[in-house]
Amino acid sequence: MSELAGQSAVSDRRLLRGARTRRAVARHAVDVASLEGLAGLSLGRLATDLGLSKSGIQTLFGTKENLQLAAVESAREQFAEAVIGPAEAAPRGAARLRALTERWIDYAEAPLFPGGCFWSANLADFDSRPGQVRDLLFRHHQDWLGLIAGELRQAADAGEIADLDADLTAFQIDAVLTAANTALRLGDTSAVDKVRRVVDGFLTP
Repeated sequence: MSELAGQSAVSDRRLLRGARTRRAVARHAVDVASLEGLAGLSLGRLATDLGLSKSGIQTLFGTKENLQLAAVESAREQFAEAVIGPAEAAPRGAARLRALTERWIDYAEAPLFPGGCFWSANLADFDSRPGQVRDLLFRHHQDWLGLIAGELRQAADAGEIADLDADLTAFQIDAVLTAANTALRLGDTSAVDKVRRVVDGFLTP
């Protein structure tokens, strides 16, 4: 192997190691933020938790805001993998909306993150804080509402349910899910049955 090729291989290994470390830090940041909020994240805190140097984490993320943005993206990826992806196996419309609901219940009840729903824990904290973090949280939340509304429209078009205002109904279902997350964090497991009953009410033919 030539000297140039050897240097390139070392550089590639460092890049891969850096990418793995970045993913691990972002994943831990999601767990912390689900409990304490994105505003509570700090480079020093994560360095201590993970046994890394603060300067090393700062090299990977640069600023606290970049760390927060990385946490939001990591949360989105994990949510998509745990909730949205598996639900896509169900036929579009009422069946898929029920599947999304069941997967969401698993996501909050298990829970995937220590503090429960990441969005419930952080949207309220950033709704009055203009900036990239709020914009990203809002965009991902709108994507979720749009997904629910899309399945409602599909169900209505297929004659599975009565015509309804899909955007309003998606807003209502999301509000019930958010309330259920809070109830579950407080130990009220009856919230799960209430979620199912509310969703079934909207999906009645």
